[in-house]
Amino acid sequence: MVKKSSITTVVISGIALFSDGYTAQIVGYMTLLFTDLYKGTMSNTIKTRLSNSFLVGEIFGMLFFGMLIDRVGRRTGVVFATIFLVLGIIISTAAHGTTQEGLFWMMIIGRGMAGFGAGGEYPTCATGATEAADESKVVRKHRGFLVSLSTLFAIDMGVVVAGAVAIVVLLCYGKKAHEGVWRICFGLGAILPLAVFIYRFRMINSTQYRKHAVKKNVPYMLAIKMYWKPILGTTLAWFCYDCIRYPFGLFSSVIVKEFNPTNTTLQNIGYGTLINLFYLPGTLLGGYLMDVIGRKQTMTLGFTCLGIMGFIIGAALPQIRKIFPLFVVLYGIFNASGEMGPGVATFLCGTESFPTPLRGHFMGLAAAMGKVGAVVGTEMFTPILHSFSSPKEGQRAVFLIGSGFALIGSVLSWFLLPDMEKSLETEDERFRKVLIERGYSIDAFGEGLERTMRGSVYDGEVQS
Repeated sequence: MVKKSSITTVVISGIALFSDGYTAQIVGYMTLLFTDLYKGTMSNTIKTRLSNSFLVGEIFGMLFFGMLIDRVGRRTGVVFATIFLVLGIIISTAAHGTTQEGLFWMMIIGRGMAGFGAGGEYPTCATGATEAADESKVVRKHRGFLVSLSTLFAIDMGVVVAGAVAIVVLLCYGKKAHEGVWRICFGLGAILPLAVFIYRFRMINSTQYRKHAVKKNVPYMLAIKMYWKPILGTTLAWFCYDCIRYPFGLFSSVIVKEFNPTNTTLQNIGYGTLINLFYLPGTLLGGYLMDVIGRKQTMTLGFTCLGIMGFIIGAALPQIRKIFPLFVVLYGIFNASGEMGPGVATFLCGTESFPTPLRGHFMGLAAAMGKVGAVVGTEMFTPILHSFSSPKEGQRAVFLIGSGFALIGSVLSWFLLPDMEKSLETEDERFRKVLIERGYSIDAFGEGLERTMRGSVYDGEVQS
């Protein structure tokens, strides 16, 4: 029997991460607008700070909330992550200053706070969706696809909608750069988190958490000894992928602008959105493949395809430049290849590879390392792009370097990631058995939940 609340948790997780994807991406589109509005202030340094403030905030949020949700519960993490996300969006939307530089500093601080909340959503939503999808055999059979829908597909949908919103708002202002455009686009990101807040506040911890949580005296050294290999696999794979994915997604409009310097801001945003639209079929295919061929197999396949596509584009770029629609399609397939593999598989490998008492910790760590990769990628992207004698050579270089990272990720995924059982209970019981053998009391686990109890994630459906 499929519990309605299990599906609800998956859906709510997706709505939360949709907003995170929107908030992360919208600044990439608004960067083009800022260049026109604040010509004297909008330098490459400010561009990097705007994108990296959100990423750095996410890193701290992932680490903090990953630990928090294992110690005090999934719902507590969800509530506070939402609060930080919404407050950060409000501050960045209302950014003002006596100088343009002061305005940008307020915006950077607000985006850092929003990033802290968005970072907290990663471990809370991923663990919540994974554990909710373990409530019944029917749902568990399709957990790969369901988790991909509620995590990366939702994030990518937010990325695509960000572009569509930017286009619509810009059209409403007569295609002219105006302060109101970026304030409206930023502010809209707070609507969905606020809309689902009451539902998230009513959630209770999953059955797996209530059975297996270890809230004190967590045996970290034993955990590292037992799980060092998947820790390395998930963190390094996520680092490699985000080192590619973030700069190529965030600066898609910038790359398009380099191809066609005469394009308007609206045209560049439109082409960037079209390229990012290819993310969506990639995530759906990846979710399907994870349930058919396995998690690490899907990740390895995706990394390999990503590397091959990047080398093709980089090697043939002089010829591809002459046919701009072909470049858009190949760039889109390049993005889709990554989402098909490491994009979707990093979330599920980051949750399934570890037992419930440590799931938030190591999921947060892996996601944080991914964002470290994103910071490294975005920091390298603009200097590499502009360090060659011509933009053409810079574009070739970023595709070839990105492909190299993809092939490294493919090797790491295959040799370091485990093939896990479909049921989360299998690994939880194995970890519990090891702890008991080392003197842990049975009373140290869970929240007093009976072993056979199958609960729900909402107050109104808890069984006694």
